[in-house]
Amino acid sequence: MSLSYTFRESISGFKRARLSSFISIVTISISLLLLGIFAIITVNASRFIETLRDKVEMEAFLQEPLTRQETIEIQKEISAVEGVQSVTFVSKEEAAKLFKQEFGQDIGEVLDFNPLPPSFKISLKEGYKTSRNVQAIHDRLTKIKQIDNIIYRKKLLELIDERTETVHSLTLGLGVLVSLSAIFLVSNTIRLAIYAKRRLLRTMELVGATAGFIRLPFLLEGIIQGFVGGVVAAGVLYILLEYTSRLLSEEFAAYIHMEPVFYLIVAGAGTALGLVGSIISVVRFMKLSRFN
Repeated sequence: MSLSYTFRESISGFKRARLSSFISIVTISISLLLLGIFAIITVNASRFIETLRDKVEMEAFLQEPLTRQETIEIQKEISAVEGVQSVTFVSKEEAAKLFKQEFGQDIGEVLDFNPLPPSFKISLKEGYKTSRNVQAIHDRLTKIKQIDNIIYRKKLLELIDERTETVHSLTLGLGVLVSLSAIFLVSNTIRLAIYAKRRLLRTMELVGATAGFIRLPFLLEGIIQGFVGGVVAAGVLYILLEYTSRLLSEEFAAYIHMEPVFYLIVAGAGTALGLVGSIISVVRFMKLSRFN
C-alpha cells in the first residue's frame, strides 16, 4: 500500500468537499470547546470542593473527670478507627484560650470557672471526608467510653456530596451528548466523500484493491479533521483561560487553572472523534452500498 497515495487521497477529500470538511472541523471544535469548558468547570469545582472537605474536622468532647492514662487510652482507640488520620488532644486550658481568640473574651471572667470540656480534634484521611464515611466514623466513635459528644459539619458535607453528584451527572450527560453529535457529523461528512467517489472505488475493488487500501484514506481524512478541530479548540480554550485569569485576583485565578496536559488531551480527543466518526461511516456505508 502506497503511503503517498493514501495522503494524496486524504488531502483530495478536503479539496473536493471543502465546505463539508470545514463544517466538520468547526463542529468538532465547538463540541470540544463545550466539553473543555465543562471539564474546566468540573475539575476546578472539584478542587474547590476538596478545599472545603480538607477543612472538615470532627471534635469529640470528653466526659470528666479523666486521668492522664484514660486520656491516652481514648486517644489510642480513636486513632485505631478506620479513616482517622490524626488525633490532637485539647485540654480545658487550651479550649479556654481558643475561646478567647475567637470571641475576644476570657470565659473565666464571665463565669468565674471554665465549663469547657477537654476534647480531641480528629482529622480524617483523604477519601473519608464524605457524609456517609464521616457518619460511619461518628457511629464508631460514639461507642467509645468517656466520649460525651461528637460534632462536625454534617449539613455542609451533605450539601457538598449532593452538589458534587449533580455536577458530575450533568457534565457526563452533556459530554456524551456533545461527543455523539460530533461523531455523527464527522461520520456524515466522510460518508458524503465516499458516495462522491463510489464509482471509482467500485473500479478499484474490481481490479483487486484490498478493503484496507480503499478505506485508509477516508480514515486518515477523519483523523486529520478531528486533529485540526482539536487543536483549534485547545487554542481557543487556552486563550480564553489566559484572558479570564488576568481579570481575576490570584486567589480566584487558581480555580480556573489547567495543566498543559489538558490541552494535549483536547487535541487527542478531537483526533479520536474524527477517527471514530470515519470508522463508523466507512464500515457501514461501504458494507451496505458496495459502491453501487
